[in-house]
Amino acid sequence: MACLDAGLEAIVVQAPAGTLYRGREGMWSWVAHRVTGVLIFFFLFAHVLDTALVRVSPDSYNRIMDTYKTPLVNLMEIGLLGAVLFHALNGLRVTAIDFWAKGTRYQKQMMWAVLAVFVLLMVPSVYRMTAHSFAELFGSTS
Repeated sequence: MACLDAGLEAIVVQAPAGTLYRGREGMWSWVAHRVTGVLIFFFLFAHVLDTALVRVSPDSYNRIMDTYKTPLVNLMEIGLLGAVLFHALNGLRVTAIDFWAKGTRYQKQMMWAVLAVFVLLMVPSVYRMTAHSFAELFGSTS
C-alpha cells in the first residue's frame, strides 16, 4: 500500500490482489531456462574455437584436449549435462504450455514432472561421469 500526497488530502493506492509476482515455480524455471541457454551458448562458442584450432596448430589442439581430461573439467561437463538436460526438458514443457489447450492449467504439474525426470536422468549420469575422476584422483579400484 502506498500513500501519495496530493495537495491537502492523501490518496491511498493499493495494488490489486494477485498482481504481484512472488517467484513461484514458473518464474524460477523461466530464469533457469535463460541461464542454461546462455551457458550452452558459451560452451558452443568455446567448442567451435577449440575445434577450429586443430587446423591451425594440431599440437596446441592436443595440449588443450589434455587439459580437458582433468577432474575440474569433469565437474564442468556435469554442469554442462545438467544445463542441456534441463534446457531440453523445460523447452518441451514450454512448448506444451504454448500449444496444448490445457497447458497453462497443468504448468505447475509439468514443472514438477520436468524436475523429476531431470533428477532421474542426472543421478545415474553423474555417477557414471564421476567414476573416471574418482579413479584418477584416488587410484583405480580394479
